[in-house]
Amino acid sequence: MNIVKNPRAIGGLWMELRDRKMLQRLMIVQDVSNRTLAKAAGWRSHSYMNRLVKGEVKTLEPEPALRIAKFLGVGVEDLFLTHVSDFPEREVKKKETA
Repeated sequence: MNIVKNPRAIGGLWMELRDRKMLQRLMIVQDVSNRTLAKAAGWRSHSYMNRLVKGEVKTLEPEPALRIAKFLGVGVEDLFLTHVSDFPEREVKKKETA
């Protein structure tokens, strides 16, 4: 799981994209590019948005998820699942590479 620990997040809060195809459809219907949506999410680069759309990653921090949903005019719960770690002092591991 590709999760970046957010030291401000209480209990290790993160969001998971429910359905990348739904995100893709919304972007196509609204004529929104990966770059535009990444900018709306508050990201400097569009590379992580590309990875979300391709299904290479599924998780992101809450603030960008909220911004994405608002920009697309849908409820956050329509696009994302909310996860909270029970162990705030424990760093959520990044995907291990061998």
